[in-house]
Amino acid sequence: MLPVDDNRTVYNLNVAFGVVRDRLAALDLEEQSRLSDSRYESVDSGITVTVDYLGRPYVISFPDLTVLPEGDADELPLREKILVLHYLAQAGGTTTTNKLITYRDLPGGVVYFPTFSKRTTDQLTRRFGREPELLVEASKALGGRETGLGDTGVVINGFSRVPITLVLWHGDEELAPQMNILFDTNITDYLESEDVTVLCEVLTWKLVRYSR
Repeated sequence: MLPVDDNRTVYNLNVAFGVVRDRLAALDLEEQSRLSDSRYESVDSGITVTVDYLGRPYVISFPDLTVLPEGDADELPLREKILVLHYLAQAGGTTTTNKLITYRDLPGGVVYFPTFSKRTTDQLTRRFGREPELLVEASKALGGRETGLGDTGVVINGFSRVPITLVLWHGDEELAPQMNILFDTNITDYLESEDVTVLCEVLTWKLVRYSR
């Protein structure tokens, strides 16, 4: 039997999956595909929508609602599956503004920033603060590209219309390295703040993994 906390987590994820499943059932999937910059296709078995997620295409199949990497048979963990479905369901179609904000600027961001920082920027600073070249190399595995911000900066598309900018200041003998994560102001038209946290946690884990 799962521990109580794990049971609660599984229950919450199952509830969240049920909510987004019902939400998608009431939406025009072809329109949502357009708004999210995804690929819609009607096939004999139903409908597929291909969403770009962290540098890789994932195929959502309707009505069974599986989320599989294109050309692969391993479905995403439920937490990430819900994240991809949320992006499709909430997509508002707004293009990037090239105006950047921090997590604190998101709804509820000030309150939850300490938790966000602990799970993301703190981990990234610890891994890449003294080895910034590894950040650049690891980001390439996720389709990342360098940017001129900070001492070392990269942009990685969490989703097609959700760029994530990582800015690293190297520091010196007196100042410790510092990492920041920035978002285009359009992000609130695609993800709730909680989804942004999940997306950045997954991104952090993948970058650390690919840097080994």
